[in-house]
Amino acid sequence: MPSGPIVADTRVLAIASHVVYGYVGNTMAAFVMQTLGCDVAALNTVQFSNHTGYKQFTGTKASAEEISDLYAGLKQSYLTDFDVLLSGYAPGAESVDAIGAIARDLKLKASTKAGSFFWVLDPVMGDQGRLYVKEDVVPIYRNLLRDADLILPNQFEAELLSEVNITSLSTLKDAIAKLHKAHRIPHIIVTSIRLPHSPSTMSIIGSTARSDFSPRVFKIDVPAIDCFFSGTGDMFAALTIVRLREAATEANLSSTKSWVSQDHVEAVNLPLAKASEKVLGSMHAVLMKTKKARDKELEGMGGSLGTMEREKDSEKRLGLRRTKAAEVRVVRCLEDLRNPQMQWTAEALDEGATREQGPGPGLEAC
Repeated sequence: MPSGPIVADTRVLAIASHVVYGYVGNTMAAFVMQTLGCDVAALNTVQFSNHTGYKQFTGTKASAEEISDLYAGLKQSYLTDFDVLLSGYAPGAESVDAIGAIARDLKLKASTKAGSFFWVLDPVMGDQGRLYVKEDVVPIYRNLLRDADLILPNQFEAELLSEVNITSLSTLKDAIAKLHKAHRIPHIIVTSIRLPHSPSTMSIIGSTARSDFSPRVFKIDVPAIDCFFSGTGDMFAALTIVRLREAATEANLSSTKSWVSQDHVEAVNLPLAKASEKVLGSMHAVLMKTKKARDKELEGMGGSLGTMEREKDSEKRLGLRRTKAAEVRVVRCLEDLRNPQMQWTAEALDEGATREQGPGPGLEAC
């Protein structure tokens, strides 16, 4: 059982949203990475009172100029010695463009030393067929793909980026192949896939490209949890950074461009697959404990209504309490972050496994 940092000295610039209450965006990602030993600099794209799942919030969005200015302030004091960039939610096309410029600057700075900088791009645009952002954001993200080392779209976002209509595991594999080939992306994980033939299972599908950018695709299934959580995508991204850096180091890939394994390494033995197994082990334990605490809290709401619940906005108040009860209890689950349950393993996704299986909507809420 490791007691010290999981990885060697790792400096991460995390560009994402921030909330005062709860754990989504940088509030989630920074905590998780710091818990596992990373030094995190958080550049916040929005500052909200709480996440949008509450259906009401206050706060402000950072402009593209403000995002660029904060990075310029880091540069002028020589504070940009980052090993990893994690980029998440950005409030508009200009902000996404500004984040892309930051990523390219950091990549250029590290270009003389292979493997010394790694960009994880979480293209937060929407889910289950619905955009969270304006349509002009989609082509901006598409233009950034070639510079990313790892992208973490959900099924809907993978469809937007690849321009492949995903109706089955076979077409999902086609989308991954196109993203590898057309945009030269080294690593891809498509998150939160649910299949109609197995509604009690949640899947992720990942791939690391070979030297010809053909895919090496794996799948990991975990039991689905009947609860809506916010911030799970941010937790997944943060854990993936740590566990992939750990696995790449163990595979002696730290000085290899984008930490890509040689072509002979099979899908299930990829560092990305090994990292994903640990990530899902941690997440499942944290979310199960969150659901247990949520259920207990909701049971306590079953008695007589309080004064606020008897008022005319009682239905709204009840919804707010239910959303609050489902806030991820990540701060109470440090051992699960550090020592994941290794219950689920990657399997190669061969051609025979991809036919006539249609992915359904994911549960992830970012």
